Amino acid sequence: MLDKAGIAKRIAQELQDGWYVNLGIGIPTLIANYVPEDLNVVFQSENGILGMGPFPIEGEEDADLINAGKQTITAMPGAAIFDSAMSFAMIRGQHIQLTVLGAMEVSDSGDIANWKIPGKMVKGMGGAMDLVASSDNIIVAMMHTSRSGKSKLLRQCSLPLTGVKCVKKVVTNLAVMDVTPDGFLLLERAPGVTVDEIRAATDARLIVNGDVPEMKV
Repeated sequence: MLDKAGIAKRIAQELQDGWYVNLGIGIPTLIANYVPEDLNVVFQSENGILGMGPFPIEGEEDADLINAGKQTITAMPGAAIFDSAMSFAMIRGQHIQLTVLGAMEVSDSGDIANWKIPGKMVKGMGGAMDLVASSDNIIVAMMHTSRSGKSKLLRQCSLPLTGVKCVKKVVTNLAVMDVTPDGFLLLERAPGVTVDEIRAATDARLIVNGDVPEMKV
């Protein structure tokens, strides 16, 4: 199975030249480290930067340059920094071609829960609600199961929803899946992982059509 970096590498293969891409907190932030050299992709962070680069080399961090998850980042040549009002105008105005989010749960109809666990303190819902309401192309980057081994891919989410029927694709440490009206369509499996192992780790409807190739990461 993949680690978090492997998930990010696989999602980087979904990028297209000229796209503006919003990277959410968690695994998605790693994608900036793995952009193919022949692509011109501009990363946006909801706290107010367009032109976000990969993570800085240790010892070269700038504490004033951070992403939405409060991690230090780099800025690409020509990057722009602005307030959150401008940032959310870009998001709500649908000027972002791809949004990549982390999640705690995803349903097989494309619902996503990624902002609150009942009984636990949270700082706020953040910008995820705006992102899922405004983006037509959402990929979720997540671990397939929880630390206790419970599936995070469900027939119906148990946690408070962030968005309804908005996720288009899910990439986990086990698999790549499209969201379809009939459930998750298994497109690729992680190296060394079998279809039966993916079935066993998935509580949602899972569609398997013929041989499923391994991911190339």
